[in-house]
Amino acid sequence: MKGLILWLASLVNEVHDQITLRFGIQMTDKELHFWVIGLVGILFFLLTYLMFKWIDRFKFKTTILAFIYTFTMMIVLVFAIEIQQAITNRGNMEFADAVMGLWGFVVFFFIYSIVAGIMYGLVQLLKKRKNTKNRTGVSGYEKKSVRKK
Repeated sequence: MKGLILWLASLVNEVHDQITLRFGIQMTDKELHFWVIGLVGILFFLLTYLMFKWIDRFKFKTTILAFIYTFTMMIVLVFAIEIQQAITNRGNMEFADAVMGLWGFVVFFFIYSIVAGIMYGLVQLLKKRKNTKNRTGVSGYEKKSVRKK
């Protein structure tokens, strides 16, 4: 994990150096952050927008979007915990720990999906049975008047 963060830091430094060398543009860190994060952010937004438009076609789109949002937040959380462990020396900063934490969320979400799917199926079955009973040829108004007598 520490190696990954160091590699990412060196990658950022290399990008900064390449922008300066290739384009001859001298920027402060604030200016560089403005342009790079702005461009990366808008590209990420466009990709996310296209992906969500595609997801919009599915029946369970709210569940899919909630999963994506939660998974993204979990990635931020597990890496924040790993970085905190490195800073405070209260644990080992390891990429494998972050991956196992994310696997935990995926497994629990899978279990939730199975339970929710079974419950959804039962509700649909009960609705279907209720609709079948209502098609016996007796209208709702006639049922009410028969009960009153």
